[in-house]
Amino acid sequence: MSFRSLSSTLTVLLIAASGSASAQMGDMPGMSMPPKTAQQSGATPSIRRDTLHLQEAEAPTMQTGDDSPAPELLKEAEANAPLTLQQLEDLATANNPTLKQAAALRQRSQAQARQAALPPNPTVGYSGEHIRGGSYGGGEQGAFVQQDIVLGGKLGLRREVYQQAAKADAIGIEQQAIRVRADVQRVFYQALAAQSAVSVRKQLMSVALDTIESIHTLANLGQADAPDVLQAEVEAEQTKIDYVDAQRDYLQRFHMLAALCGQNSIPLAKLTGDLESIPDLNADQAVAKLLANSPDVQRAQQEVAVAEAQRTSAKREPVPDLKVQAGLWNSGDQLSDPTKRAGWMGFAQVGVELPLWNRNQGNKAAAEAELSHAKSDITRTQLQLQQRAQPLVQSYLAARFEAERYRTQLLPRALRAYELYAMKYQSMAAPYPQVLMSQRTLAQLRMAYLHALEKEWMGLIGLQNYTLGGGLDAPVSGGDAMLHSTMGGTN
Repeated sequence: MSFRSLSSTLTVLLIAASGSASAQMGDMPGMSMPPKTAQQSGATPSIRRDTLHLQEAEAPTMQTGDDSPAPELLKEAEANAPLTLQQLEDLATANNPTLKQAAALRQRSQAQARQAALPPNPTVGYSGEHIRGGSYGGGEQGAFVQQDIVLGGKLGLRREVYQQAAKADAIGIEQQAIRVRADVQRVFYQALAAQSAVSVRKQLMSVALDTIESIHTLANLGQADAPDVLQAEVEAEQTKIDYVDAQRDYLQRFHMLAALCGQNSIPLAKLTGDLESIPDLNADQAVAKLLANSPDVQRAQQEVAVAEAQRTSAKREPVPDLKVQAGLWNSGDQLSDPTKRAGWMGFAQVGVELPLWNRNQGNKAAAEAELSHAKSDITRTQLQLQQRAQPLVQSYLAARFEAERYRTQLLPRALRAYELYAMKYQSMAAPYPQVLMSQRTLAQLRMAYLHALEKEWMGLIGLQNYTLGGGLDAPVSGGDAMLHSTMGGTN
């Protein structure tokens, strides 16, 4: 066979292999591949990889690896219906335990408000004095009722503290709902990017495996030696590792979504969504809205109301309560007539506690300090939000610029370079490695493009959801930090 005939045969073989992988890459969003030429659409000789073992001339017993295929970890996903973002958000709203915890905290504060307004229970008991036995008898024995009457409107003020805390907890419910929704959106688009990365990695692996077939064919024809084959197989094995890693990354994200949805497991499925349709966002307006409407700021403002109610209650606590006791005694004392006893008689006691030394001064000072702390916390929260927002703003803007450059500049150029190399190789004006290199570059740029889209989504979601996250972190009640000592003698 002449060299030119051999080259023509290999041209058909290699271009066909390249065209097969290129057609698969054309399915990726933001990337289209050139149509196959007549030569590329020709039949490719069948080559069984499991029989291709290169024996080096200087070491006849040396053989390359068994070329075992990469495991397919996402087969189960093909059999199940794909999931949308809305379906996952609905699952999370219905099942995420932190939302139920946040609602329970408000119910607790409401119950504490009812309890704080209840008056003290009365005391019923037995009373006896000057009791003597024997034939003489005498003394008084009877029953009494004692009631403490809370004065100064302290019960209503105690209830007000918990009612304000319940309002803070109501904001906490909205706050937690945003946390859950933000995390679901964040992980969804991370998983969607990982799903696209699996496709890109699979295409890169297909290119590497096609290269092995071509190199083995060249080796069988004496046009390639052992280093060429070994290098191609090393590259193919690396693409298998990358492909498995990409599948593992998708599995990780999918199971994270299941946890946020309050499920121990969800049948593995693909996700349906448009990774490239990212809404425009005015960063300055987004930050202004964040500072004005953030539940964190609203919560901090409501904590000021809680602290003010605590201070008012602490100031009123020194007002003494009225202690009333009344009862009946049956007196056995003899009257002037020895045959008669004194009999039944009533008694009553009324008293108040004098606030001489304990005027609740410590709790009043503590309430003032708590109010000052709460007021300063509004400013701290706003500054913290601004601090958290800036990395998101800059990341969003940088990723948006990066993604746009990939979409409009880098990917079209890389695609055209691949087309030109393929045409040159077809006319035997360029070596085949250049075709492979341009194809790899195109796929690698696609991976970088996916990463830029993911970063853009992360910045957008963070800003739209007030920088909140932690969809499985336990919510906290404002009432947990309450100074119960300011509540005096509540029941």
